[in-house]
Amino acid sequence: MKKLILSIALLSCSILVIGQSQAAPKPTISIEDYKAENPGWLVNLDEAFAVSEKTGKPIMANMTGSDWCGWCKRLTASVFSKEEFKSWAEDNVVLLEVDFPRRKQLPAEIQKQNAGLQRAFRVQGFPTVWVFDLDKDATTGKYKISAIGKTGYTPTVEQFTGNIDQMLARAQQAK
Repeated sequence: MKKLILSIALLSCSILVIGQSQAAPKPTISIEDYKAENPGWLVNLDEAFAVSEKTGKPIMANMTGSDWCGWCKRLTASVFSKEEFKSWAEDNVVLLEVDFPRRKQLPAEIQKQNAGLQRAFRVQGFPTVWVFDLDKDATTGKYKISAIGKTGYTPTVEQFTGNIDQMLARAQQAK
């Protein structure tokens, strides 16, 4: 009798585990409807390049796991959501969100773009924030990245923007 009850219990647990692992597929979102988690951030590298070219500002890309990465959420809460950061960013950089979510589906074009940026910058952990300039080859349409610097989680706006300001100053001196 005990063996029968144990067998039924194990079978029930197995069914629960299998049922949970076969979750419903994530709904697909169109590129027109896809927006960054943080207001004011772009999600398309071509758009960021166009704004960067027009303004002369470098691109600041936040490589994030917006719906699962604890440190990414902390960086957003302590830095990116603050008015002081938003004001600084408007004057200094073009904001690009490069997201790697687990619970939502990105448009295929954005997934491909983000994976390419992750490879190009050799990102292995999140959050990773890269500041860079882009040039576009008129013949091939491919981008050439000129990296300025990178950072990760920083607890305050002052520390974060101070680090980026130092990167930008060094890049300016190198020109």
